[in-house]
Amino acid sequence: MYRYALKIEYHGEPFHGWQRQNDVPSVQGVIEAALAKIEPRDHNIAAAGRTDKGVHAMAQVAHCDMERDWTPFRLSEALNYHMKPHPVAIVDCAQVDETFHARFSAQERRYFFRILMRRAPATHQAGLVWNVKKPLDLDAMREGASHLLGKHDFTTFRSTICQSITPVKTVDRLDMALVDTPAGPEVHFDVRARSFLHNQVRSFVGTLERVGAGSLRPEDVKTMLEARDRQACGPVSPPHGLYLSHVGYLVDPFAA
Repeated sequence: MYRYALKIEYHGEPFHGWQRQNDVPSVQGVIEAALAKIEPRDHNIAAAGRTDKGVHAMAQVAHCDMERDWTPFRLSEALNYHMKPHPVAIVDCAQVDETFHARFSAQERRYFFRILMRRAPATHQAGLVWNVKKPLDLDAMREGASHLLGKHDFTTFRSTICQSITPVKTVDRLDMALVDTPAGPEVHFDVRARSFLHNQVRSFVGTLERVGAGSLRPEDVKTMLEARDRQACGPVSPPHGLYLSHVGYLVDPFAA
C-alpha cells in the first residue's frame, strides 16, 4: 500500500461535518466515494480534525492508503474530478511514509474566524462569516482573550459531548485583527494550539463577541474560565465563520 497526504479545502455549509455519517452528507464521505471510483473498494481516511456541521476548511489534512503507486498530481486530479459538484477540493497531495498519520503526527492546529460587522445582512459572504449588527470593541476583546492564553482547564469552554480525555489544553495564540473588506469591517481571529476541545474555538469567539459588545467585561472571561463549569460559558458562535486554516507537522509533507 502507498500512503498519501491530502490538503483539503471545503465549504462546510452543505455538510453535517467532516466525519462520515449514515444518511447525511459529510466531507469524509465525499472523498471516500471519490477514492472508491478510482480504486473500487472500501476506503477509510483519517483527518487532522473533525470539523462540525457548517465549519469550513482552508487546509484540512487527511491521509489515504492506495494499492496503486499514483503520482500525487494524478491522484489529486482524479479525486477533484470525481468530487464534482461538491464544494470540496484537494489543493495539494504528497506521497508520505507509512508512519505519517494526519491526526497523530500533527503538532499544531490553527483556526480562523470571521465576524462581519454591519447592520445589513451578508449576501456574497453569507454562510462564510458571522454577521453582527454593531461594532465591537477590539481592545476589550483582546483583554478578555489574554486570560485564555496558556495552559488551563477549559471545562467552561468545552462542549458537554466532547470526547477528549482531559479538558486541559494549551492555547498558544489567540489574536484578533480589524480588517476592512469591500463588504464591511471584519474581525479576524487566529487561534493556535496543538489540539482543541469540541466547540472550544466557537465558545471563545461567542464569549469574546459579548465582551466586544459590552455585555461582558474582559475580567469576566477569567471568572468564567476559573469556574470550570460549562454553564458559565458565554454563547457559542455559529459555525459558519469558522475555518480550519492550517495543520502543522514536524516535517511538512507538502514542502516539496
